[in-house]
Amino acid sequence: MIHTYSVSGLTCNNCVAKVHRLLSNVHGVENVDINLEKNEASVTMHHHIQTSTLQNALKDYPKYQLTEQTNHAVAINDEESKTWFETYKPILLIFAYITGISFLVELRGAFNAMHWMNNFMGTFFLTFSFFKLLDVKAFAESYASYDIIARRWMGYGYFYAFIELVLGIAFITSFNPLLTNAVTFVIMSISIIGVLQSVLNKRKIKCACLGAVFNLPISTVTIIEDALMIVMSLVSLIILMN
Repeated sequence: MIHTYSVSGLTCNNCVAKVHRLLSNVHGVENVDINLEKNEASVTMHHHIQTSTLQNALKDYPKYQLTEQTNHAVAINDEESKTWFETYKPILLIFAYITGISFLVELRGAFNAMHWMNNFMGTFFLTFSFFKLLDVKAFAESYASYDIIARRWMGYGYFYAFIELVLGIAFITSFNPLLTNAVTFVIMSISIIGVLQSVLNKRKIKCACLGAVFNLPISTVTIIEDALMIVMSLVSLIILMN
């Protein structure tokens, strides 16, 4: 993933070297290429990094001001050459495993749709929280690029990873199903808003659903993922209240 920024205050090669060093030290930055003539910095990232984070790296040198080129900022991903299946293979495999495991559990007795949904949602949240917790900081930074709450308070990204963990445990242990499904419905409804905005605006950014482990773009697949949890929690709430 490459983003291009304008950098003011660059007057010589010493400036270039200094800015290069400062930006390269930012967590998640893989490479920095600075063009002195164009006053541009192309930053290759392992995951999406907020512009404010890069600006903060230059705070001790006020003469260097970094701004994102909104008309030219690109997210060039070498994954783009892959087919749809190759791109989304990790998440498709995970869904297949979760679905298979939850069905296998039901083979112990008569199939119960409510019990199956609890196991599916529990396994879903535990699996996805695992990938997020592998690098919470990277997840929080990526999540803040599109979630409506994390954009305003990055700490929510750190909090969200543990919300999924707790929800996973709650579903597996059948803890207060009414409360668990209600919280899930609210959390996932909020989450899908930012996803919808990104997809509708055709923003080419990384989906944070699997943390920083896989480089998956936000797409209709992400919408389906969130929508599935919303529908399942809503159906469970209707059943529980009747």
